[in-house]
Amino acid sequence: MICQVTENEYRTPEVAPHRFLSTLCAPKSNGTNFGMHSSLRHSMLVCNRLESTAAASDSPEPSSEKFEYQAEVSRLMDLIVHSLYSNKEVFLRELISNASDALDKLRFLSVTEPELLKDAVDLDIRIQSDKDNGIITITDSGIGMTRQELVDCLGTIAQSGTAKFLKALKDSKDAGVDSNLIGQFGVGFYSAFLVSDKVVVSTKNPKSEKQYVWEGEANANSYTIREETDPEKLLPRGTRLTLYLKRDDKSFAHPERIQNLVKNYSQFVSFPIYTWQEKGFTKEVCVKLSLPVANCLLVNTVFMIKQC
Repeated sequence: MICQVTENEYRTPEVAPHRFLSTLCAPKSNGTNFGMHSSLRHSMLVCNRLESTAAASDSPEPSSEKFEYQAEVSRLMDLIVHSLYSNKEVFLRELISNASDALDKLRFLSVTEPELLKDAVDLDIRIQSDKDNGIITITDSGIGMTRQELVDCLGTIAQSGTAKFLKALKDSKDAGVDSNLIGQFGVGFYSAFLVSDKVVVSTKNPKSEKQYVWEGEANANSYTIREETDPEKLLPRGTRLTLYLKRDDKSFAHPERIQNLVKNYSQFVSFPIYTWQEKGFTKEVCVKLSLPVANCLLVNTVFMIKQC
């Protein structure tokens, strides 16, 4: 169901323009209480719009380590980047599915290790988009990954099913039925490159004191991993995927399109999914002009409201 907080019910204090909250809420499960089905009042997220800044920093960039993709990953990336997988919109389904798996794993482990939830009790997925710059950010508060897991999970594919996927992908392309293959073989993360020139993965495992950043680009045979040192980008726990969309695929960053894809593909995910929306309204303001013919002019100004 869709839960919304109206303007009268909730208003972010002293913030202009005002932000409101909307969410795709997951159904409650019977007999379980893992913290993700709290009341709306307690689970509201107040999200501030990210404004670009040009603040200078004297601190040096953290050193990154370069890794080569495994041969099968390079082949898989080549197939995906060159559009042998035609149904591009499934990238969001696959990335949300991965986020849900990370949340499920944390929920399972927290039964015997409740301290894993100490930094962030809520289990959810948040999707934010910047349609002007063609950027999509998907954040989950799941188990996250260590540095070694980044190498193992995003740089190599140790499954024998990889070769089967590559063959099935070519066969299904000829048959025109490729919409579900990528999720069946455990390589859904790479669907991000269907629409992205660059993908950045920032992740924090609750058992690790450090947060790491994985960065890869389409048409590249290598990726980099570095430690996150920017305090403003640190996560209490979980993973944040940032997709820098290709020029022809920037329409995927429109909030309305994201919400429609979430409804179509991810309605059975058992965790709340928060999305951003934009709303506009027109307000008349008085502007004093230093013209001899007029002292005051009424103009229409459109203010944008962000919903999260």
